Amino acid sequence: MIAIVDYGMGNLRSAQKGFERAGHDSEITDDPEIIAQADAVVLPGVGAFKDCYDGLCARGLVEPLRAAADSGRPFLGICVGLQLLFEASDEGEGSEGLGILPGRVVRFADARATGLKVPHMGWNRIRSAQEPSCALLAGASEEPYVYFVHSYYAQPTDDRVVLATAEYGVTFPAMVGRGNIYAVQFHPEKSQREGIRILEAFGNLARNGR
Repeated sequence: MIAIVDYGMGNLRSAQKGFERAGHDSEITDDPEIIAQADAVVLPGVGAFKDCYDGLCARGLVEPLRAAADSGRPFLGICVGLQLLFEASDEGEGSEGLGILPGRVVRFADARATGLKVPHMGWNRIRSAQEPSCALLAGASEEPYVYFVHSYYAQPTDDRVVLATAEYGVTFPAMVGRGNIYAVQFHPEKSQREGIRILEAFGNLARNGR
């Protein structure tokens, strides 16, 4: 079973429906015991970084999530769920993150610098940053179009965690990961067939115990 972490905000039901379409069972939960026993863990996110981190703290989920990431079980962050994996964010007054991956989260330059509106909202192409591509892209198109909604992006201090990139005034990480940990800045549950293939691939990792 895939545990979708409920910390009071996020696209929980949309993520669950995405896994249903991909043929995998999931459960929305804020119970650390269920998270500890799940075959895989998904950390979704919509909203402000600090609000999301505070929601995790209020439910006592920070250490259970760090333990899940260290457990070797498949772990997937989605949108702000990707950003929360890093050490800190510049959003608002700033906030610490889970510190699972090295780096921080920064804002896109505004339109005066790039001519591009912020937030970055809509469909964009992603490109694998590694050869061979990571396991989640195995069934996707060579350069799939996926759906983004975000004003901030991760700046890892270790480029080896970047699994795929996209372009929006700058080249930014669209997917990051290390070992059993994967995270996507876009919304696979809103990315039609390409996104469902990515969720299917993640569910297969959970099913196969990897």
